[in-house]
Amino acid sequence: MTRLSLVQAHELVAGALIRSGTAPENAASTARALVGAEADGLKGHGLTRTPIYAAQVKSGKVLGHARATIKRSAPAALVADAGHGFAYPAIDLVTDALPAVARETGVAAAAIRRSHHCGAAGRPVEALAEAGLVALMFANAPASMAPWGAKRPLYGTDPIAFACPLPGRAPIVIDMSLSKVARGNILAARQRGETIPDDWAFDAGGRPTTDPEAALGGLMAPMGGAKGVALALMVELLAAGLTGGGYAFEMTSFLDDVGGPPDAGQFILAIDPAAFSANGHERFAVMAEAVEAEEGARLPGARRLAARAKAEAEGIEIGDSLIAEIEAI
Repeated sequence: MTRLSLVQAHELVAGALIRSGTAPENAASTARALVGAEADGLKGHGLTRTPIYAAQVKSGKVLGHARATIKRSAPAALVADAGHGFAYPAIDLVTDALPAVARETGVAAAAIRRSHHCGAAGRPVEALAEAGLVALMFANAPASMAPWGAKRPLYGTDPIAFACPLPGRAPIVIDMSLSKVARGNILAARQRGETIPDDWAFDAGGRPTTDPEAALGGLMAPMGGAKGVALALMVELLAAGLTGGGYAFEMTSFLDDVGGPPDAGQFILAIDPAAFSANGHERFAVMAEAVEAEEGARLPGARRLAARAKAEAEGIEIGDSLIAEIEAI
């Protein structure tokens, strides 16, 4: 293992993407997202994605020089087009634009189309909460979960993220995939040569597996059984049906360089608490303090914030083989 500062990690990732044919501004946006996820302890969305992303740019599955655009399509609605490039430049445009619209209209929403893997979904909503807004994000992903009782995968792991501002402190951030674990965790286990717990996924024959390779070729176990896949249907309708993106079963994989752009979609909702209550932030704090007052309880995201603070102070540890793979791109 080698310890890198966050600046060194950013340079490592951005350099590899630029060498692969990504425009410098797109590489910088993408590197910020990957390094940020790594610093937060979300390794499945971190530096392990770099070789995959680079291969996708080289193959044309991701258009490295795409220019994300955004327009206001209605008083409270924004539409961003990632142009079949990386998702992060389009997400940056949306998180920059939504606060002003939400403060004007009370509630604002943005659809992102022709997009790609959105990484750690908690990061965009956290940025909006730091601007004083309540935010929700829905994102779809390539098919890996079947409707309850079926065997054909129609839904992705389909993350939902939520963030709520708190006065004078970091916001509450909830970020979860609708599979039992994020698919990136299985990818990371495969890259480390490790097995996975037998309740994370099924192989192609529908049998529980501890082999990450078999899991990636099979089905993800849904969070909460039938309730998890019902929520995944909701996310597909919001992130793909509403945005004009591809449904999970129409998408190509985020994990290889085979085929055309995945055509993912994301939908972000931002709410200005001041439009509904004169003391919304203070009321949010009452709930947060009640949770933290309970012995053994913690707010969602506390572990992530601790990991981030440590990474900012001490850097992050990255496997030497992964560094060598990225440097060789």
